[in-house]
Amino acid sequence: MIDFFKIKAISLDLDDTLWPVWPTIGRAEEALAAWLAQKAPGTVPLCAIPGYQRQIREAMPALRPDLGNDLSALRREAIRVLLEKAGEDPSLAEPAFEVFFEARQKVIFFEDTLSTLNFLKSKYPMVALSNGNADIEKVGLKDYFVAAFNPINLGVGKPDPKMFHAGANALGVKPEHILHIGDDPHLDVVAAQNAGLQAVWLNREEKLWSHEVHPTPYTISSLKRLCDAWPR
Repeated sequence: MIDFFKIKAISLDLDDTLWPVWPTIGRAEEALAAWLAQKAPGTVPLCAIPGYQRQIREAMPALRPDLGNDLSALRREAIRVLLEKAGEDPSLAEPAFEVFFEARQKVIFFEDTLSTLNFLKSKYPMVALSNGNADIEKVGLKDYFVAAFNPINLGVGKPDPKMFHAGANALGVKPEHILHIGDDPHLDVVAAQNAGLQAVWLNREEKLWSHEVHPTPYTISSLKRLCDAWPR
């Protein structure tokens, strides 16, 4: 169970916690494909091969370990490789990535996201902790958070405790006084607990707890459920 009375601040995951990420990525990839079709038509046949772009993206961490977990840098490099393989100008990778990145920020929130953020903000300072490359200002959430950390600006991502401790420093509280909320059993729940935080598992799809660490953590099926459970 959660000790609500110890909580002095909140940390939140972003992708698949505040909005569904894969529909967002899908729309961004469609915007990228449309741009490439106009600016680099030689990529069209390659883009039409099922799974071809995904293969390039999935190969990037091994090919460019120097980029770490920086999803923006990895995506940009994958676009550059695609352009090279198509015989197109690889310098187009930067403007092509910008098209993708802008579309990637056009998220559609879960229906309980904004009401929950308003509820939590009225009680505690909050920080965003994500392994993705969403920009809280571009998605319209900047006013809710004291700070936002990801592998781009921090150099590490979850499950590294440095991310959770960076959040604690920004919030000005000890880790044990933070409640972390996220959808990933390993990256959000177990990692947060290992870093000294309390954690809530947001399990919107009612999945089984599959992590080797037991017992199952405090679990909610929606953010609204968490607000309803808060002591009044």
